[in-house]
Amino acid sequence: MSEKWVVASCAATFGVFRHEPVEYLEDAGCEVRINPYGRPLRPQEIVDFAADADVLVLGNDRLNASTMRRLKKLKLIVRHGAGIDGIDFRDALEAGIMVANTPGANAEETADLTFGLILDLERKITQSVNSLRSGVWEKACGRSLFGKTIGIIGVGDIGMAVARRAMGFGMDIIGNDIVQRNEAAAVGLLYTSLNDLISRADIISIHAPLTSATKNLIGAKELRLMKKEAVLVNTARAGIVRSQALEKALLAGQLAGYATDVPDKEPPNPSALFELPNVLVTPHIGSATYEANYHMGMAVAHNIIAAKDGRRPPNLLTYADQVRFS
Repeated sequence: MSEKWVVASCAATFGVFRHEPVEYLEDAGCEVRINPYGRPLRPQEIVDFAADADVLVLGNDRLNASTMRRLKKLKLIVRHGAGIDGIDFRDALEAGIMVANTPGANAEETADLTFGLILDLERKITQSVNSLRSGVWEKACGRSLFGKTIGIIGVGDIGMAVARRAMGFGMDIIGNDIVQRNEAAAVGLLYTSLNDLISRADIISIHAPLTSATKNLIGAKELRLMKKEAVLVNTARAGIVRSQALEKALLAGQLAGYATDVPDKEPPNPSALFELPNVLVTPHIGSATYEANYHMGMAVAHNIIAAKDGRRPPNLLTYADQVRFS
Protein backbone atom coordinates (compact mmCIF):
# COMPACT_ATOMS: atom_id res chain seq x y z
CA MET A 1 0.00 0.00 0.00
CA SER A 2 1.43 3.39 -1.00
CA GLU A 3 1.58 6.27 1.48
CA LYS A 4 -1.45 8.39 2.28
CA TRP A 5 -1.73 11.53 0.16
CA VAL A 6 -3.48 14.76 1.08
CA VAL A 7 -5.61 16.06 -1.79
CA ALA A 8 -6.68 19.69 -1.42
CA SER A 9 -9.34 20.77 -3.91
CA CYS A 10 -9.58 24.48 -4.64
CA ALA A 11 -12.00 23.73 -7.49
CA ALA A 12 -15.37 25.10 -6.41
CA THR A 13 -17.38 22.22 -7.91
CA PHE A 14 -15.12 19.17 -7.43
CA GLY A 15 -16.98 16.64 -5.27
CA VAL A 16 -19.93 18.99 -4.81
CA PHE A 17 -22.55 17.81 -7.33
CA ARG A 18 -21.25 14.23 -7.43
CA HIS A 19 -19.43 12.61 -4.50
CA GLU A 20 -18.18 9.46 -6.23
CA PRO A 21 -14.77 10.94 -7.16
CA VAL A 22 -14.12 11.89 -3.53
CA GLU A 23 -15.17 8.44 -2.32
CA TYR A 24 -12.96 6.84 -4.97
CA LEU A 25 -9.94 8.81 -3.73
CA GLU A 26 -10.70 8.08 -0.09
CA ASP A 27 -10.99 4.36 -0.85
CA ALA A 28 -7.53 4.60 -2.45
CA GLY A 29 -6.10 5.99 0.79
CA CYS A 30 -6.29 9.75 0.16
CA GLU A 31 -7.40 12.46 2.55
CA VAL A 32 -9.61 14.79 0.52
CA ARG A 33 -10.33 18.40 1.43
CA ILE A 34 -13.16 20.23 -0.35
CA ASN A 35 -13.13 23.96 -1.14
CA PRO A 36 -14.85 25.61 1.86
CA TYR A 37 -15.63 28.90 0.10
CA GLY A 38 -17.54 27.88 -3.02
CA ARG A 39 -15.41 30.23 -5.15
CA PRO A 40 -11.85 30.39 -6.49
CA LEU A 41 -9.28 30.75 -3.70
CA ARG A 42 -6.91 33.67 -3.32
CA PRO A 43 -3.15 32.97 -3.09
CA GLN A 44 -2.94 33.15 0.72
CA GLU A 45 -6.09 31.05 1.05
CA ILE A 46 -4.49 28.38 -1.15
CA VAL A 47 -1.42 28.32 1.11
CA ASP A 48 -3.52 28.12 4.29
CA PHE A 49 -5.76 25.43 2.82
CA ALA A 50 -3.09 23.29 1.15
CA ALA A 51 0.16 23.88 3.02
CA ASP A 52 0.70 20.14 3.59
CA ALA A 53 -1.01 18.88 0.43
CA ASP A 54 0.53 16.37 -1.96
CA VAL A 55 -2.02 17.20 -4.64
CA LEU A 56 -3.78 20.42 -5.57
CA VAL A 57 -6.98 20.25 -7.61
CA LEU A 58 -7.57 23.57 -9.34
CA GLY A 59 -10.68 25.08 -10.84
CA ASN A 60 -10.51 28.70 -11.95
CA ASP A 61 -7.99 29.55 -9.26
CA ARG A 62 -4.75 31.32 -10.12
CA LEU A 63 -1.65 29.41 -9.00
CA ASN A 64 1.47 31.50 -9.50
CA ALA A 65 5.07 30.49 -8.96
CA SER A 66 5.43 32.25 -5.60
CA THR A 67 2.37 30.48 -4.18
CA MET A 68 3.60 27.17 -5.56
CA ARG A 69 6.95 27.54 -3.81
CA ARG A 70 5.16 27.78 -0.46
CA LEU A 71 3.51 24.37 -0.93
CA LYS A 72 6.49 22.31 0.15
CA LYS A 73 4.94 18.83 -0.29
CA LEU A 74 3.22 19.46 -3.60
CA LYS A 75 3.79 16.67 -6.12
CA LEU A 76 0.87 17.01 -8.53
CA ILE A 77 -1.50 19.70 -9.81
CA VAL A 78 -4.68 18.51 -11.52
CA ARG A 79 -6.91 20.95 -13.34
CA HIS A 80 -10.64 20.25 -12.92
CA GLY A 81 -11.11 21.10 -16.58
CA ALA A 82 -8.89 21.45 -19.64
CA GLY A 83 -7.33 24.93 -19.66
CA ILE A 84 -4.20 25.58 -17.63
CA ASP A 85 -3.89 29.33 -18.21
CA GLY A 86 -4.22 29.89 -14.45
CA ILE A 87 -1.09 27.86 -13.67
CA ASP A 88 2.53 28.94 -14.02
CA PHE A 89 3.07 25.78 -16.03
CA ARG A 90 6.80 26.00 -16.76
CA ASP A 91 7.60 26.88 -13.13
CA ALA A 92 5.67 23.81 -11.98
CA LEU A 93 7.53 21.47 -14.30
CA GLU A 94 10.91 22.98 -13.44
CA ALA A 95 10.09 22.43 -9.75
CA GLY A 96 9.40 18.75 -10.48
CA ILE A 97 5.66 19.11 -9.94
CA MET A 98 3.49 17.07 -12.32
CA VAL A 99 0.57 18.83 -14.05
CA ALA A 100 -2.47 17.05 -15.46
CA ASN A 101 -5.91 18.07 -16.70
CA THR A 102 -9.25 16.57 -17.76
CA PRO A 103 -9.57 17.28 -21.50
CA GLY A 104 -12.92 16.69 -23.18
CA ALA A 105 -14.74 15.78 -19.98
CA ASN A 106 -17.20 18.67 -20.28
CA ALA A 107 -17.20 19.22 -24.06
CA GLU A 108 -20.79 18.17 -24.73
CA GLU A 109 -22.16 20.12 -21.78
CA THR A 110 -20.32 23.31 -22.74
CA ALA A 111 -21.60 22.92 -26.29
CA ASP A 112 -25.14 22.54 -24.93
CA LEU A 113 -24.79 25.78 -22.98
CA THR A 114 -23.29 27.53 -26.00
CA PHE A 115 -26.32 26.69 -28.09
CA GLY A 116 -28.62 27.68 -25.25
CA LEU A 117 -26.99 31.12 -25.23
CA ILE A 118 -27.17 31.36 -29.02
CA LEU A 119 -30.88 30.52 -29.01
CA ASP A 120 -31.52 32.92 -26.16
CA LEU A 121 -29.80 35.80 -27.95
CA GLU A 122 -31.30 35.14 -31.37
CA ARG A 123 -34.86 34.49 -30.15
CA LYS A 124 -34.69 37.04 -27.29
CA ILE A 125 -35.87 34.48 -24.75
CA THR A 126 -34.57 36.07 -21.52
CA GLN A 127 -35.51 39.51 -22.81
CA SER A 128 -39.09 38.34 -23.47
CA VAL A 129 -39.38 36.58 -20.10
CA ASN A 130 -38.17 39.70 -18.26
CA SER A 131 -40.60 41.90 -20.19
CA LEU A 132 -43.52 39.64 -19.37
CA ARG A 133 -42.55 39.54 -15.69
CA SER A 134 -42.60 43.32 -15.65
CA GLY A 135 -46.14 43.31 -17.06
CA VAL A 136 -45.33 44.01 -20.71
CA TRP A 137 -46.86 41.71 -23.35
CA GLU A 138 -44.67 42.25 -26.39
CA LYS A 139 -43.54 39.82 -29.07
CA ALA A 140 -39.91 40.68 -29.66
CA CYS A 141 -38.82 39.73 -33.17
CA GLY A 142 -35.73 37.53 -33.27
CA ARG A 143 -33.75 35.72 -35.95
CA SER A 144 -33.84 32.15 -37.22
CA LEU A 145 -30.81 29.86 -37.02
CA PHE A 146 -31.66 27.80 -40.10
CA GLY A 147 -29.51 28.84 -43.05
CA LYS A 148 -27.34 31.19 -40.98
CA THR A 149 -23.54 30.98 -40.81
CA ILE A 150 -21.84 30.12 -37.52
CA GLY A 151 -18.13 30.83 -37.13
CA ILE A 152 -16.30 28.69 -34.58
CA ILE A 153 -13.00 30.05 -33.26
CA GLY A 154 -11.12 27.07 -31.81
CA VAL A 155 -12.17 23.75 -33.32
CA GLY A 156 -11.18 21.42 -30.48
CA ASP A 157 -13.44 19.02 -28.58
CA ILE A 158 -15.92 21.74 -27.62
CA GLY A 159 -15.77 23.49 -30.99
CA MET A 160 -16.49 20.19 -32.75
CA ALA A 161 -19.41 19.51 -30.39
CA VAL A 162 -20.83 22.95 -31.25
CA ALA A 163 -20.38 22.20 -34.97
CA ARG A 164 -22.37 18.98 -34.62
CA ARG A 165 -25.24 20.89 -33.04
CA ALA A 166 -25.05 23.59 -35.71
CA MET A 167 -25.34 20.92 -38.40
CA GLY A 168 -28.60 19.78 -36.79
CA PHE A 169 -29.95 23.33 -37.05
CA GLY A 170 -29.20 23.45 -40.77
CA MET A 171 -26.48 26.09 -40.43
CA ASP A 172 -23.46 26.78 -42.59
CA ILE A 173 -20.36 26.15 -40.46
CA ILE A 174 -16.95 27.78 -40.78
CA GLY A 175 -14.05 27.48 -38.37
CA ASN A 176 -10.60 28.77 -37.56
CA ASP A 177 -7.81 26.97 -35.71
CA ILE A 178 -4.06 26.44 -35.98
CA VAL A 179 -4.75 22.69 -36.25
CA GLN A 180 -7.27 21.51 -38.84
CA ARG A 181 -9.09 18.29 -37.90
CA ASN A 182 -9.95 15.90 -40.71
CA GLU A 183 -13.19 14.93 -38.96
CA ALA A 184 -14.46 18.52 -39.24
CA ALA A 185 -15.51 17.83 -42.83
CA ALA A 186 -17.99 15.20 -41.59
CA VAL A 187 -20.09 17.93 -39.94
CA GLY A 188 -19.72 20.31 -42.88
CA LEU A 189 -17.19 22.61 -41.21
CA LEU A 190 -14.96 24.51 -43.61
CA TYR A 191 -11.79 26.15 -42.32
CA THR A 192 -11.03 29.74 -43.19
CA SER A 193 -8.98 32.71 -41.98
CA LEU A 194 -9.95 34.55 -38.81
CA ASN A 195 -10.84 37.76 -40.62
CA ASP A 196 -12.97 35.93 -43.19
CA LEU A 197 -14.79 34.06 -40.41
CA ILE A 198 -15.47 37.25 -38.47
CA SER A 199 -16.78 39.13 -41.50
CA ARG A 200 -19.00 36.29 -42.81
CA ALA A 201 -20.51 34.77 -39.68
CA ASP A 202 -23.93 35.64 -38.29
CA ILE A 203 -22.95 33.95 -35.02
CA ILE A 204 -19.38 33.78 -33.71
CA SER A 205 -18.63 31.27 -30.95
CA ILE A 206 -15.27 31.21 -29.16
CA HIS A 207 -13.76 27.90 -27.97
CA ALA A 208 -10.01 28.56 -28.05
CA PRO A 209 -7.70 28.26 -25.01
CA LEU A 210 -6.33 31.47 -23.52
CA THR A 211 -2.68 31.72 -24.60
CA SER A 212 -0.30 34.50 -25.57
CA ALA A 213 -1.54 34.03 -29.14
CA THR A 214 -5.25 34.29 -28.29
CA LYS A 215 -5.17 36.97 -25.57
CA ASN A 216 -7.21 39.95 -26.88
CA LEU A 217 -7.71 38.05 -30.13
CA ILE A 218 -11.01 39.87 -30.63
CA GLY A 219 -10.46 43.62 -30.33
CA ALA A 220 -11.79 46.82 -31.86
CA LYS A 221 -10.66 45.94 -35.40
CA GLU A 222 -12.26 42.50 -35.31
CA LEU A 223 -15.49 43.85 -33.82
CA ARG A 224 -15.73 46.40 -36.63
CA LEU A 225 -15.46 43.54 -39.14
CA MET A 226 -18.54 41.79 -37.74
CA LYS A 227 -21.95 42.18 -39.29
CA LYS A 228 -24.12 44.63 -37.39
CA GLU A 229 -26.71 41.87 -36.85
CA ALA A 230 -24.08 39.35 -35.66
CA VAL A 231 -23.91 37.96 -32.13
CA LEU A 232 -20.78 36.92 -30.25
CA VAL A 233 -20.72 34.06 -27.73
CA ASN A 234 -17.73 33.36 -25.47
CA THR A 235 -17.70 30.21 -23.34
CA ALA A 236 -13.89 29.92 -23.44
CA ARG A 237 -12.00 32.63 -21.54
CA ALA A 238 -12.72 36.31 -20.89
CA GLY A 239 -9.23 37.43 -21.92
CA ILE A 240 -9.75 36.37 -25.54
CA VAL A 241 -12.05 39.37 -26.07
CA ARG A 242 -10.74 42.86 -25.33
CA SER A 243 -13.29 44.06 -22.77
CA GLN A 244 -13.11 47.82 -23.44
CA ALA A 245 -13.54 47.34 -27.18
CA LEU A 246 -16.48 45.00 -26.57
CA GLU A 247 -18.20 47.48 -24.28
CA LYS A 248 -17.83 50.28 -26.82
CA ALA A 249 -19.14 48.08 -29.63
CA LEU A 250 -22.21 47.03 -27.67
CA LEU A 251 -23.04 50.51 -26.44
CA ALA A 252 -22.67 51.82 -29.99
CA GLY A 253 -24.99 49.13 -31.39
CA GLN A 254 -22.12 47.72 -33.43
CA LEU A 255 -23.22 44.10 -32.86
CA ALA A 256 -26.60 42.60 -32.07
CA GLY A 257 -25.72 40.73 -28.89
CA TYR A 258 -23.12 39.17 -26.65
CA ALA A 259 -23.25 36.20 -24.30
CA THR A 260 -20.55 34.87 -22.01
CA ASP A 261 -20.14 32.16 -19.40
CA VAL A 262 -16.65 33.34 -18.47
CA PRO A 263 -16.55 36.75 -16.74
CA ASP A 264 -13.22 38.45 -15.97
CA LYS A 265 -13.34 37.29 -12.34
CA GLU A 266 -15.60 35.14 -10.20
CA PRO A 267 -17.86 36.62 -9.03
CA PRO A 268 -17.53 39.53 -11.50
CA ASN A 269 -17.58 43.20 -10.62
CA PRO A 270 -20.83 45.00 -11.49
CA SER A 271 -20.83 46.29 -15.06
CA ALA A 272 -23.14 48.46 -17.14
CA LEU A 273 -22.97 45.74 -19.77
CA PHE A 274 -24.91 43.35 -17.54
CA GLU A 275 -27.92 45.66 -17.73
CA LEU A 276 -28.11 45.68 -21.53
CA PRO A 277 -31.06 43.63 -22.85
CA ASN A 278 -28.87 42.04 -25.56
CA VAL A 279 -26.17 40.83 -23.13
CA LEU A 280 -26.29 37.51 -21.26
CA VAL A 281 -23.85 36.58 -18.50
CA THR A 282 -23.97 33.18 -16.80
CA PRO A 283 -21.86 32.21 -13.75
CA HIS A 284 -19.45 29.79 -15.47
CA ILE A 285 -21.95 26.94 -15.68
CA GLY A 286 -20.62 25.29 -18.86
CA SER A 287 -19.67 22.15 -16.96
CA ALA A 288 -22.30 22.45 -14.23
CA THR A 289 -24.25 19.28 -14.91
CA TYR A 290 -24.30 16.13 -12.80
CA GLU A 291 -22.92 14.14 -15.72
CA ALA A 292 -20.01 16.47 -16.50
CA ASN A 293 -19.18 16.85 -12.82
CA TYR A 294 -18.92 13.07 -12.54
CA HIS A 295 -16.73 12.66 -15.62
CA MET A 296 -14.44 15.55 -14.70
CA GLY A 297 -14.18 14.40 -11.09
CA MET A 298 -13.38 10.82 -12.01
CA ALA A 299 -10.75 12.00 -14.51
CA VAL A 300 -9.17 14.03 -11.69
CA ALA A 301 -9.24 10.97 -9.42
CA HIS A 302 -7.69 8.67 -12.01
CA ASN A 303 -4.81 11.12 -12.54
CA ILE A 304 -4.20 11.35 -8.78
CA ILE A 305 -4.34 7.62 -8.09
CA ALA A 306 -1.99 6.84 -10.98
CA ALA A 307 0.59 9.31 -9.64
CA LYS A 308 0.14 8.06 -6.08
CA ASP A 309 0.79 4.49 -7.25
CA GLY A 310 3.92 5.51 -9.15
CA ARG A 311 2.30 5.33 -12.60
CA ARG A 312 2.06 8.00 -15.28
CA PRO A 313 -1.16 10.04 -14.90
CA PRO A 314 -3.32 9.46 -17.99
CA ASN A 315 -3.60 13.18 -18.75
CA LEU A 316 -0.08 14.23 -17.77
CA LEU A 317 1.10 17.42 -19.49
CA THR A 318 4.72 17.89 -20.55
CA TYR A 319 6.97 20.61 -21.96
CA ALA A 320 5.75 19.61 -25.43
CA ASP A 321 2.23 20.64 -24.41
CA GLN A 322 3.40 24.12 -23.48
CA VAL A 323 3.20 25.21 -27.11
CA ARG A 324 -0.59 24.69 -26.99
CA PHE A 325 -1.05 26.56 -23.72
CA SER A 326 1.48 29.40 -23.94
